[in-house]
Amino acid sequence: MRTHPLLAALVVGASVLMTGCGSGELPASSTLDAVDPQPAGAAEITAAPQAEGGCDTEATLRPGPLPRAGAMPPNSPMAAIVANKRLRVGVDQNTYLFGFRDPATGRLEGFDIDIAREIARALFGDPDKIELRSVTAAERIPALRDKQVDMIVRTFSATCERRREVDFSAVYYRAAQRILSPRASGIASARDLAGKRVCVARGTTAAAPLFALPERPVVLGVTNWTDCLVALQSGQVDAISGDEPILSGLVAQDHNLEVVGDPVGTGGYAVGMPKGSDELVRFVNGVLERMRADGTWRRISSARLGALGQAQDPPEPRYVG
Repeated sequence: MRTHPLLAALVVGASVLMTGCGSGELPASSTLDAVDPQPAGAAEITAAPQAEGGCDTEATLRPGPLPRAGAMPPNSPMAAIVANKRLRVGVDQNTYLFGFRDPATGRLEGFDIDIAREIARALFGDPDKIELRSVTAAERIPALRDKQVDMIVRTFSATCERRREVDFSAVYYRAAQRILSPRASGIASARDLAGKRVCVARGTTAAAPLFALPERPVVLGVTNWTDCLVALQSGQVDAISGDEPILSGLVAQDHNLEVVGDPVGTGGYAVGMPKGSDELVRFVNGVLERMRADGTWRRISSARLGALGQAQDPPEPRYVG
């Protein structure tokens, strides 16, 4: 009787295994290097970010009348966008609640994405005439400066330093910066961060309040907030500090974590546009004003942020000029 080749191979393999077991010899130990669990690009932030004051961070231009969709004033930046047949917007795809990719549909979703689509609706009459480009926090200003996008809608806090390079709309969301830590970790407030390792997203405003603490922690900067979550889960850091709605989004992904302590800072999210874009700023402010008046803002806030208790009333704009 002929032996099937596969059966023969299994028999030979078993014989080799049995011989090895009986010989008393142990297999050679692995020489593989240990894997570094830190997210790519992670690095300690050793110097306090430069803080610039002396400006009204929320001041913005008064909105002008909204033109009919598709009929923008000639030679305006809005007309140029319409001629390009799509609105190019820099957004996030890694921040749950504000800008993330739905794994079921592959579609970018979130509060910021909805704001961007409403601006596209005002320009074209169609919220899908939009090109969403994923940018990191550190890439936001370069993307505007290099004209890779028409605007940024990405949890972008208006600051005096950023206003030197970018124009901002009215603030459309206010957020308090707090701390995220594992339950029963013993970290319950900013005082407990002394000597600890705390993660922030590089290019955000989150590092500055940590350097202002009486006993500052070691601050690790990463590319995205989900990188902070990975670093915390793998024991590379002891806590994360960022805006409360962003932290709540991380809690939704890992229920072993909790947001703790009083706020250590505050920020106001606004739409970022290239410097010198007065007409576009007034147009975007007109869209935001209409969203506040007709209930669109509250509807989006409730739908996107309500389940985690982060919905709020629309902030009052501070218009100048």
